[in-house]
Amino acid sequence: MIGYLTQNYSLIHAFQPRPARRSRSETLALNRVFKLAPKLSDYFRDGEILAVKGEPDRPISGLAVDSRRVVPGNLFFALPGRHADGATFIDEAVSRGAVAIVVQKMPSFPPAKVTFIRVADTRKTLALVAQRYYKFPDRDMTVIGVTGTNGKTTVAHLLKHLLNGDQRVGLLGTISYDLGARTVPSYRTTPEALDVYGLMAQMRDNGCKHAVMEVSSHGIDQQRVHGLHFGAAVFTNLTSDHLDYHQTLAAYFEVKSRLFTGGTGNEPKVAVVNLDDAHGEKLAATIAADVPQARLVTFGENPLALVRAEQVVLNAKNSTFKLVWPQGEMLIDSPLVGRYNVSNLLAAIATAWGLGRDPVVFLAKLRAFKGVPGRMERIDEGQPFNVLVDYAHTDDALRNALGMLRAITPGKVHVVFGCGGHRDRTKRPLMVRAVQDTADHAYATADNPRTESLGQIFDDMKAGVTAPERIAWIDDRRRAISAALDACQPGDCLLIAGKGHEIVQEYADTVFPFDDRQVARELLASKALKS
Repeated sequence: MIGYLTQNYSLIHAFQPRPARRSRSETLALNRVFKLAPKLSDYFRDGEILAVKGEPDRPISGLAVDSRRVVPGNLFFALPGRHADGATFIDEAVSRGAVAIVVQKMPSFPPAKVTFIRVADTRKTLALVAQRYYKFPDRDMTVIGVTGTNGKTTVAHLLKHLLNGDQRVGLLGTISYDLGARTVPSYRTTPEALDVYGLMAQMRDNGCKHAVMEVSSHGIDQQRVHGLHFGAAVFTNLTSDHLDYHQTLAAYFEVKSRLFTGGTGNEPKVAVVNLDDAHGEKLAATIAADVPQARLVTFGENPLALVRAEQVVLNAKNSTFKLVWPQGEMLIDSPLVGRYNVSNLLAAIATAWGLGRDPVVFLAKLRAFKGVPGRMERIDEGQPFNVLVDYAHTDDALRNALGMLRAITPGKVHVVFGCGGHRDRTKRPLMVRAVQDTADHAYATADNPRTESLGQIFDDMKAGVTAPERIAWIDDRRRAISAALDACQPGDCLLIAGKGHEIVQEYADTVFPFDDRQVARELLASKALKS
């Protein structure tokens, strides 16, 4: 459970260990609290429990998935994981006061006085129980899920901006969680199901009528969005990524498709799909054939798209195109640059239109959109060349970003980039090849190596080198950025790619402050003083 989720502290207090002797008034007060407390049996349905040991009707104070965050009276879910099994933390959860445990396998010697519930799938059960515990917040809002390899964050922020008006719009995404009355930092693109429903409950209670969320493939596969009622689901694109987890591109696509075909427990009311993407075309055909109850809305420059862009003109300051949809057309002047941002904007427009909004009305807000932190964010300290920070961390994203910058840059295009440690190794040479195909000079460096050897990461990347004289290998990211800035001439452009909005660097077992935007500003200011 995230620390900023609301808890019933009086109920937690009631579960605290008490002296053997209590006054009659204390006993009566505790009895009243326990009488009003939620019970285990309130949150499980027929057929979900395979076996139970202990009292199934006992009161609980809340739910937990992290043994370190268990408080007295909690129901603890022992979730399986790739690196650790929640079952190994049962003793710690019990020592912290857990009164009930949900497991997939009963322990051989379960602790006494604790109720154990065995289910077929703890992750799926967690999602269903959390949804019930927080009183189905997804039924009180229109939930919009955005999935795809690239563009999720920009599309989600665009939707929040365009839909926001007299009704609040919540947001769960890579950068932050906007709960309606407050915004808190994100810790994961798609959080655990317990947090998803808990955060949405806060949105509902804060007056939100819409909730936009980025939905990762990990989030879908690990049942973090199971049971959610999506008013709309959006597919942006699919390129090679996360193959360390999914193994094949086909498996990756199958997981993404579940959001649209009922694989998460419910089909979306509106399915919004990119027809310019080959996987999007395939998904649209599947939805049309197998999910007729979902309204299919397609977008793109494809002439068959319901919502499409025609006469696209791209430049360094903006993008213009003619927007066409079944009821009309209009000229769009977007502050977002690049063809992929035309696609991102089309995704947001198609979704809002699919939900019944009038493009003529909501697009009046477009000029006020300030962009997304760390997404083609311009760093301007008066230097005679362009510096941008972007989250691009796949070969396709780098190729698109650098290709766009190439088209609008009169001088040379430089790029600083790296590959994350303990992530998909197959994409490393592909990223280098994309960079060498589209940039004049590249600086390969550290990008969250974690506990993986940077030498190993560089060795994998070097398999993609086609022009060794146009790429430098610099271990320290700050030095790499400095070297790239030194190489820039008037009219050039530098893209600092891979980390975007992130403000830390994960190196070995240490996380320390590192913000590409701040580092670039500091270096530019320092170099200006020396000149």
